[in-house]
Amino acid sequence: MDMSDAHVAAPDAVQAGRPSPAGMYDYYLGGTANTAIDRAAAEQVKVFLPEVVDAAWANRGFLQRAVKRMTREWGIRQFIDIGAGLPTQRNTHQVAAEEAMDCRVVYVDNDPSVYERGNEILSGDPGTAMILADFRAPDDILGHERTRKLIDFGQPVGLLFVALTHFVRDEEDPWGLLARYRDAAAPGSYLALSAVTTDHQVRPATANAGRIYAMTATPPVGRTKEEIRRFFDGWEIVPPYEDAAPDVIFIGQWGAEDPTLADSEGSRVFYAGVARKP
Repeated sequence: MDMSDAHVAAPDAVQAGRPSPAGMYDYYLGGTANTAIDRAAAEQVKVFLPEVVDAAWANRGFLQRAVKRMTREWGIRQFIDIGAGLPTQRNTHQVAAEEAMDCRVVYVDNDPSVYERGNEILSGDPGTAMILADFRAPDDILGHERTRKLIDFGQPVGLLFVALTHFVRDEEDPWGLLARYRDAAAPGSYLALSAVTTDHQVRPATANAGRIYAMTATPPVGRTKEEIRRFFDGWEIVPPYEDAAPDVIFIGQWGAEDPTLADSEGSRVFYAGVARKP
């Protein structure tokens, strides 16, 4: 039987508990902050969607290119990275520090294991903080004492929502929630956002991968380009690469030196964009 047409049966390791999207993502990137359950689920996804590893790396590359451009070209010195996930190589504060040593970063995640590991890694770095909070509670994040200690909301800030909004259902109004962060940011702030898309993903393999992610506590919701573009309402989208029109684009192409070469199957799993608050 063609595996793309097979109905997924959960492996025993996954049935024993719930995999974590953050742990699965870390595994795709070759990290070690994942469990046996995460690895078993991720391997099942890779059977049906081998491009998922490419997609994870493309998403990571987008985050790093967006942070570098915000710091180098637009003078951003403070960031809030919401839904940061498990720390991997070249995190937001490390990428920003390559351009300017005075940058400050607040990492946010609602997973206690992510919070604990993040605190361990960031311990002793006065320019960073990790807080346990949920994107759905903007006041808890924006008003948190650690946020207020590092972030001056009278100055432009870089808001990072990378691979996050697809974990929020339509009925929870992720567009309205994101607008609350936009309203709290000063003019001249920037938004970087990537999200899983349903465009170009109409295959049985995608449905099977979706069943595996349905085992997690926060199954992802794929959206169309138009639905993802709505997250940028009230912002001015910047061109994703030289001579391009301002728009959201497949994730590997954003900031790419050669957008044609960057247009891989994995790249097409996400749309991404960066925008400025006027």
